[in-house]
Amino acid sequence: MRVSAAERAVSYAVLLFAAVIALYPLVIILVTALRPDQVGAAGGLHPENFAEAWRRGNFGTYLRNSLIVSGCVVAVSTVLSCLTGYAFGCMRFRGSTVLFYLLLIGLMVPSEAIVVPLYYDLRSLGLTDTYLSLILPQVAQSLAFGTFWMRAYFRGSSREVVEAARLDGAGHFRILTSILLPMGRPAVLTMALLFFMWTWNEFLLPLVMITDESLRTAPLGLSNFQGQYTSGTALLAAAAVLVALPVVVVFLLTQRHFIRGMVEGAVK
Repeated sequence: MRVSAAERAVSYAVLLFAAVIALYPLVIILVTALRPDQVGAAGGLHPENFAEAWRRGNFGTYLRNSLIVSGCVVAVSTVLSCLTGYAFGCMRFRGSTVLFYLLLIGLMVPSEAIVVPLYYDLRSLGLTDTYLSLILPQVAQSLAFGTFWMRAYFRGSSREVVEAARLDGAGHFRILTSILLPMGRPAVLTMALLFFMWTWNEFLLPLVMITDESLRTAPLGLSNFQGQYTSGTALLAAAAVLVALPVVVVFLLTQRHFIRGMVEGAVK
C-alpha cells in the first residue's frame, strides 16, 4: 500500500507530539536535578546533587533492598509462571479450566483491598519487617499475570514442533526446557521485565509491611527523603533520578526483546 507524502507527514507529526508528551516530565526532572539546590548558589550545572542526595538519603541501602526483593520476585515468579503456563497451555487434566479462572482472580483484586488482612496474616507468622513480607505477596500477585501470559504463548506455539518432539520421545520437561522456552525468549523476557518494573515501583506494600529503616525499598526511601533530609527540589529530583535509573537501564538493555514480546502478544 502506497502512503502519500501528506499522510507520512501527519504520521510523523503525531508521533513527534506523543514523544514530546512522554519525554517532557523526564526532561524537567533531569533539568531540575542539575540546578543549584540553594538560593543564591552559582548557576550552571550541578551534577554533585546526585552524590549529595545519595549520601543524605542513604540510597545505597534502599537500592540494595529493592534489588534483593525485585531479583527474588522476578526469579521465583518467572519459573513458576513458565511451569503453570505450560500446564494450562499444553496439558489436559480435569478441572484445568476452573483452576485457571480461579487463578485469574488475582488479576482482578486490587492490592489495596487485601493489604490490611495480609498484614495481620504475615504479622501472626512473624514475617513483617522481613524481605519475605515483600517477596511472597509480590510473587502471588505476579503469578496470576504470568500464568495468563505464558499460557497464551504456549497455546500459540507451533503444534507441529511439539508433536515432532513427542514422536522423538521427548517428555513434558524436555519439550518445555529445550524447545518451547528457547523459542519463547521474547515472551519470557518481556514478562520478567514487567515483573521487575512492578516490583521495583511498588510503594503500598513496603509502606505497610516495613517499619525498619534498614529494610526500606527505594520508592519508600524516596518518599521519606523529602522533608526528613531536604526540602530542596533539586536534591529531591536527583534522588528521583537515582531511584528510577535501574529500571531505565534494565529496559534499555532488554528493549529489543520487550518490544518484540509485546508485539507478538498483541498479534496473538
